[in-house]
Amino acid sequence: MKKILVFIFPLVLFGQYRSIPDVVTKVATSAGSFLKLETSARAIGMGGSHVASGRGVSGIPYNPSSVAYVEKNEAYFSQVQYIADITHGVLTYGTRLGSSDFIGLHLFYLDSGPMEVTTAEFPDGTGEDFKVLSLSARATYARSLTDRLKVGGSINYIRDRIAETDMQAVSYDIGSNFDTGIYGTLLGMSITNFGPEVQYKGEDLIVPVDGTLDPDSSLQRITDKFPLPLTFRLGIENTLVGPNSAFLKNENNTVMLSVDGIKSSDYVVYGSMGLEYGWNQMYFLRAGSHLNHDTAGLSLGAGANIRLGRMMLTIDYAYVNYDILNSTNQFAISLKF
Repeated sequence: MKKILVFIFPLVLFGQYRSIPDVVTKVATSAGSFLKLETSARAIGMGGSHVASGRGVSGIPYNPSSVAYVEKNEAYFSQVQYIADITHGVLTYGTRLGSSDFIGLHLFYLDSGPMEVTTAEFPDGTGEDFKVLSLSARATYARSLTDRLKVGGSINYIRDRIAETDMQAVSYDIGSNFDTGIYGTLLGMSITNFGPEVQYKGEDLIVPVDGTLDPDSSLQRITDKFPLPLTFRLGIENTLVGPNSAFLKNENNTVMLSVDGIKSSDYVVYGSMGLEYGWNQMYFLRAGSHLNHDTAGLSLGAGANIRLGRMMLTIDYAYVNYDILNSTNQFAISLKF
């Protein structure tokens, strides 16, 4: 009976969104949408499913409790040429403080590259450029409460700058990872981007006023306040094949299933599902899909662990098909020491 429940749970998880009408999407009603971008190459290769399967510092934005899997020290770096010539990258580090306490730092940046300024008078461009620069800096603490339960939280400094207009805020994440004891099933949950409504301010919102005695007279435009994209994730992980699998034991080969259900405050319920095949915990192949997502579809990935003395170097690659927005390729490296 328990084995049946392991396979039924993902179907129940994703069956819920069918009853939500498309008109209640709230698309484009939040600020800081870059906070929803997927940042882990391993996760991306499995369709973005990572809330239960995240291991180490790359999983911090998905579930802050993932840093509790760091053995000693771990560093991670990735950079990707995203769609529309946008570049984003990650630099993160985590360490174990004791037998059950862990901390991590996670930096994410996004650079739109130069874009041409256009106005009503110059629709073909003024000859000037502007950029969009976004930053997210998380400080994370996690604790292993028992050998089966890990919890964590992050405080996140956010900045989004569009030309000379910007927004700054502080948000919070919480998460947990629980070994249910039901045929090796892990349950992960997280709430991310919990924070106040934000407002953009800056020089670009200052408008000169003509026809007054004061030549420096101006007005300050006031923008509306918007919420951050509050996101709830619930997911499971199960090793279907492997040395400790409850289904099919194999000393050299592993097959892991990961499934996430995701609800963002500015989007419908959607999900992700992925598989990871491993050989001797050294080489990995991944495949996954985004479910009920408007652009992201099939994803593929691969990884390799390379022993360097007492250190372990991991190289990961991920490919995602974004339909009409083309596809992206991402590489990442991590070092455990």
